[in-house]
Amino acid sequence: MEHPKEHILACLSSAPSNAKIIRTAGMMAQAFHCSFTALFVQTPNYEAMSEEDRERLRANTKLAEALGATVETVFGDDVSYQIAEYARLSGVTKIVIGRSAAARRHLWGKPTLTEKLIAIAPNMDIHIIPDANTDPAYRSQKANRKLHPGTIIRDWTVSLAILILATMVGYAFSKVGFTEANIIAIYLLAVLLTSMATSTRSSYILSALASVLVFNFFFTSPQLSLRVYEDGAPLTFLIMIVAALIVGSLTDRLKSQVKQSARAAYRTNQLFETNQMLQKAATQEEIFQVARTQLRKLVGRDLTVCPGVRAGGKKDTTSYLIKTASHIYGSVIMDGAEPLEAFENSVLLSILGECALALENMKNAKEKEEAKLLAENEKLRSNLLRIISHDLRTPLTAISGNAGMLLADSEHLSPENRKQMYSDIYDDAAWLNNLVENLLAVTRIEGGYMKLNTQPQLVEEIVSEAMQHISRKKAEHTVTVSHEDDLLLARCDARLIVQVLINLVDNAIKYSAAGSRIAVTTRAEKGWAVFSVADDGPGISDEEKSKIFQMFYTGSNPIADSRRSLGLGLSLCKSIVTAHGGDIRVADNVPQGTVFTFTIPAGEVELHE
Repeated sequence: MEHPKEHILACLSSAPSNAKIIRTAGMMAQAFHCSFTALFVQTPNYEAMSEEDRERLRANTKLAEALGATVETVFGDDVSYQIAEYARLSGVTKIVIGRSAAARRHLWGKPTLTEKLIAIAPNMDIHIIPDANTDPAYRSQKANRKLHPGTIIRDWTVSLAILILATMVGYAFSKVGFTEANIIAIYLLAVLLTSMATSTRSSYILSALASVLVFNFFFTSPQLSLRVYEDGAPLTFLIMIVAALIVGSLTDRLKSQVKQSARAAYRTNQLFETNQMLQKAATQEEIFQVARTQLRKLVGRDLTVCPGVRAGGKKDTTSYLIKTASHIYGSVIMDGAEPLEAFENSVLLSILGECALALENMKNAKEKEEAKLLAENEKLRSNLLRIISHDLRTPLTAISGNAGMLLADSEHLSPENRKQMYSDIYDDAAWLNNLVENLLAVTRIEGGYMKLNTQPQLVEEIVSEAMQHISRKKAEHTVTVSHEDDLLLARCDARLIVQVLINLVDNAIKYSAAGSRIAVTTRAEKGWAVFSVADDGPGISDEEKSKIFQMFYTGSNPIADSRRSLGLGLSLCKSIVTAHGGDIRVADNVPQGTVFTFTIPAGEVELHE
């Protein structure tokens, strides 16, 4: 029983120990000969990540790519859920994480990432990689990360302005008789607006605390004082603070989700647009052009897309590969040494993956077409050798037998018997000669080696020349020739058109009973010279009409001289007529028989003064 193929997932992060996790996962993927994916879950905290951590994350991402991993990025607040959901949708069988992600800080702390993963995906294998060298300062550095002072000042200014505006509205409400509950709702709205208008969490927290103090100072007795006389006021203030913090937190989370949804929609739109453009691409250069267009739109930088593995010629450049697991198709050389953000890098890698897949499909289709052509050529060669070896034996045996008898005992044979043997030898040799001529002509035309020597030729002379070379058995039939225009010219290679007529008339003789009528006619029609060969033989079925011009198709009609046709004559006729730019077709003769008609361009008389 075949076991399902493994798929290993390593979790990307900016942690110092993440490089060891990636290497371990890479070795596991190499040992299992399976797919390897490095997944980064981008949370709202990514915006506040320090430059040192961003650089470490970029280094870990490059390490994963170097080890053959497919780098993917997903967005969400719940890291464990995002990992488990991606693993479920992508067929991941093993997840590799570090020990730092599996350690609980204290007994009353939140469940660890490992515990959440096991709860969400109980059937998933989770491998915890020990690391004694984990940097103990990493967690505190992450917790104590500071924002840009300008951002904090701007957010606090906005918070103060909203708080002042809310106080002014509350004061106006109090003058017209609104209750304290209405004024409290105004301050909750102010906290909501603050959370929406600012980017730092401290803004709405300070706004919530300041709203309680300002409400107490201006709207509770005694006014313009922070003292509280009412017994239920502290509880009111506590509820107000909690409600404000909840509103601010929910709004902040909703903003993050909206931003992540917008990014996901942008990524989906870019991939959809890329996929549509790739479906229209028919060549490798067109696929590279799609990659060039989409990546320039994404990163806004000058870049070059070229086949093969190329390194950037300039110092300040970044290189990416357009590749699949088994083949590298091209390189992307991007100006600017500044690395891309995780989101941009994720979309870029997805676009390159789509382009690589399109190139892989094009390569597979080309190989399939070449294999099909090779198989057809091999089949053609096999059929040719089989038919020739089988069907040439009869005339060669007859020639050899008749010649042997004439050599051994010609004196005792009657003149009638000797003449019959000479005649049989001549007929068999003529048949073989015609076969060889057809084979050579087919080979030259199909191989593209035959060059037409087209000149204006008199149609009457072409037909007359053909009639001199048709089978001697024409004496057993009534063969007539008629021309509607005795001066009709055709621009053609006369030698080849003669061969077409010989094949058509010989076929009519071969497949018609002795005493039948065969008519060869020519006429002019709208710039074409039209040739027709009609007989009153058994005819051709509708099913066979669509096949008789195929090479080696011999049909089912018996042949009067017992020789089997190789099925080359009509195929050769079609090739010659098509090479002249004309058309050949077959139809039923009335009341009985078959009519073959072909056209070639009509010629004009050239006057030389």
